[in-house]
Amino acid sequence: MIGGGVVGASSAYYLSRAGWKVTVIDRASLGSACSHGNCGYVSPSHVLPLAEPGAVRRALKSMLSDSSPFHIKPRFDPALWTWLLSFAVRCNRRKMLESATAIQAILNSSVKLYQQLLIDEHIDCDWQDRGLLFVFLTRGEMEHYAETDRLLTDTFCCPTTRYDGDALVQLEPALKPGLAGAFHYACDKHLRPDRLMHAWREVLDRCGVTVVENTTVGGFRTEAGKARAVETSNGDIAADSFVLATGVWTPLFESQLGCHLPIQPGKGLSITMPRPAICPKVPMMFHEHRVGVTPFRDGYRLGSTMEFAGYDETINPRRLALLSAGARHYLQEPTAEPIEETWYGWRPMTPDSRPIIDRSPALKNVIIAAGHNMLGLSMATGTGKLVSELLSEITPHIDPRPYASTRW
Repeated sequence: MIGGGVVGASSAYYLSRAGWKVTVIDRASLGSACSHGNCGYVSPSHVLPLAEPGAVRRALKSMLSDSSPFHIKPRFDPALWTWLLSFAVRCNRRKMLESATAIQAILNSSVKLYQQLLIDEHIDCDWQDRGLLFVFLTRGEMEHYAETDRLLTDTFCCPTTRYDGDALVQLEPALKPGLAGAFHYACDKHLRPDRLMHAWREVLDRCGVTVVENTTVGGFRTEAGKARAVETSNGDIAADSFVLATGVWTPLFESQLGCHLPIQPGKGLSITMPRPAICPKVPMMFHEHRVGVTPFRDGYRLGSTMEFAGYDETINPRRLALLSAGARHYLQEPTAEPIEETWYGWRPMTPDSRPIIDRSPALKNVIIAAGHNMLGLSMATGTGKLVSELLSEITPHIDPRPYASTRW
């Protein structure tokens, strides 16, 4: 197993349960990258891809503004512009619904598997079943989103409860009065990602999984169309089969894998702090400002934004400030002191918002499990189980064809 994020940990777990002897190799420590500081949503409601009708117009309007939740850092990057072109041709209703169907299958699988996992392994990760609020500042934006809500309800069976005006404040007193309203997706859950990864490390240890940290992988040693070992900074590691769950780094292996992997790093940010005195009970998304709010039992997080800036390891203070500035429009107490952590993570973005879960065309004993966009946590358990099924060559519990590595 190459990659120790939430997808790699889940794949290692289900492979171990299926009888495989598993070693996880990670360039840092298990769960320290994009799996660490996200908003922690497990969201079966998030079925729609980013590539939808009107997305290109909205992106062009905001892409060059550093104060927009969505931002592209101007630079010469042919891979990025190829990705954007591929994204643009998918911004129609037919392709949107095609991707949404594939996304929903793995989301629905994952939420059921999470619930069973927590019971089977006695995992304490601050799992809460309070749903997710999509909150709107203005009536116009709320009515515009109502069309999306009808699509989710009628086509994808994601029913909501609508709250208008004062009814919203009665549901969630932490919000300011005078907001347009919100849609509540009761099917959604949330957890604390760092605690999940800490607990998963303990579970993997109990299962006999070996974890090799602070070790980089440079490529595969191959023979007769199969990978025989991975070349690492600590020497070669041989195995019968391999799973590549390396997120945004996966395109570095394209030449050996025999397929094009259009994954771009989409930087997300978060701020973690103590719970404010007036703290929300329900996680929420502020749709117009693209800010997510997650109340944990003993903490509180603001997160989101999307910046295509390549493999940039810096945190731009102006972009970080968008989180608290956006939350101030909606919450009575949007922040608290002291700030415990500011964080960034590179989301592995594909043009159609679908992950890649498939065998390598060139190396038949290598499974690719990458490109989960903003839903890596939400899709992790379904992905892990599917990886185990593909590698064990048993009938998969969901159709793997929509996640093919050769679809571009």
